[in-house]
Amino acid sequence: MKFLTCAAMAALLFAGTACSTFPQKKPAPAATTAKSGPKHSYWAGDGVKGDPSVRIVLAEQHAYFYKGTQLVGESTISSGKKGFETPPGKYKVIQKDKDHVSNLYGDYIDDDGDVVKANVDITKDKMPDDATDFRGAKMPYFLRFTGGYGMHAGHLPGYRASHGCVRMPGQMAQHFFEAAVIGMPVTVEP
Repeated sequence: MKFLTCAAMAALLFAGTACSTFPQKKPAPAATTAKSGPKHSYWAGDGVKGDPSVRIVLAEQHAYFYKGTQLVGESTISSGKKGFETPPGKYKVIQKDKDHVSNLYGDYIDDDGDVVKANVDITKDKMPDDATDFRGAKMPYFLRFTGGYGMHAGHLPGYRASHGCVRMPGQMAQHFFEAAVIGMPVTVEP
């Protein structure tokens, strides 16, 4: 019996030692490369002088606000999903509308204002028989930079999800909106 106990202890000791000689699989490090971009938002532009401009980097899902050459604000974004990609290019702000409402995307509602069909595209989704009207999606702090594309407050699920616009957290959309001027450069990079 004493022999079996010693043998069992030796086996456990050997097994414990043997396990520690094999390399342990470490969890993959979190993505921290510059290419993945910062994951936060901030504003430090109040009282800063300089011509305003915005740089949007689609690969990072991030927008940068400058006054002159000084970076004064950063924001996470959600740009256009597949089939509705936000177009890269050099643009200028052509419209500011604090209380903008979409004329293409929104909900079909009934006489009581209740939603009959949500999240519709009026160019593709036929109005149901029990609906009586279309209510456009709210796009607060809208800064149009080309055609039907602009920056505005909206839902950020953590990936590209819009119909082409650049959605931002409400507070950041408000900061960008208040500091923007008509004709301000907006660069959208892939």
